[in-house]
Amino acid sequence: MKYYQVNFHLTPYNEDFADVLTALAADLGFESFMPTDEGVIAYIQQRLYDEDTIGQLCSAFPLPGVTVEYTTEEAEDKNWNAEWEASGFEPIVIDSRLCVHDTLHNAPTDTDIDLCINPRQAFGSGTHPTTRTLLTTLLDLPLKGKKIVDAGCGTGVLGILCAMLGAKHVMAYDIDNWSVENTLDNLTLNHLGGMHTEGCFEVREGDCSVLRGIGEVDLLIANIFREIILADLPAFIQTLQPHAQLLLSGFYDQDAPAIIEAAAHYGFRLVRQTMCEEWAVLLLER
Repeated sequence: MKYYQVNFHLTPYNEDFADVLTALAADLGFESFMPTDEGVIAYIQQRLYDEDTIGQLCSAFPLPGVTVEYTTEEAEDKNWNAEWEASGFEPIVIDSRLCVHDTLHNAPTDTDIDLCINPRQAFGSGTHPTTRTLLTTLLDLPLKGKKIVDAGCGTGVLGILCAMLGAKHVMAYDIDNWSVENTLDNLTLNHLGGMHTEGCFEVREGDCSVLRGIGEVDLLIANIFREIILADLPAFIQTLQPHAQLLLSGFYDQDAPAIIEAAAHYGFRLVRQTMCEEWAVLLLER
């Protein structure tokens, strides 16, 4: 397949801004990403390229004070996603409790949980502050026998950890097909397949509408943008049983009050707020 190479330039630049841009570009059909000192190089099939949509992404970039510009050229004909996968990521170790690593790196032998992930895109490996903080939070929650939703699952790393911690049922979903396929692959890597030792792990493709009819759950995790969380919150709430919890991230600490206020309308109170490198993680309970 023929690809275009789109060179995104961020002003000002930092790694967190580039992560947001990468996630938004993935929603438009971009398949592979390479970081630069000024932004991100992204690759998209020529048949999916839409100048107007990319221009709108840049003009409506959701972070205030950040300007996004881009140039486009025809890409060399090769598997760019394989290029990224070939380098992998360094293992993420959380105390002695968890190691998240890919198949290119060995896990330390002194961690309680060995979780293997081969990301098809950079986001979701555990290297981003939000993912790492969510993993740490999940390690401290009593998940055994619980029914859990992983909304916008990406690589599936959060839902997979829940299964390893004894969740009875995990339903992970994402709007992107590559995320669904990646989660299924990572389930196999961790010897979970469609079932794990305590129950079942289900993966669906779609938006929050896939939550209809799944029954009441104990915990819903969402590591997605502020705007999507606020828009999908009513659908999230309908799935949660009394005394259920919401574990939310993917937004800056300055955006947390709006989400806390919106959740409060449905009877949720803030249990814990954690900040990591300006990103917020909220644990709320009804």
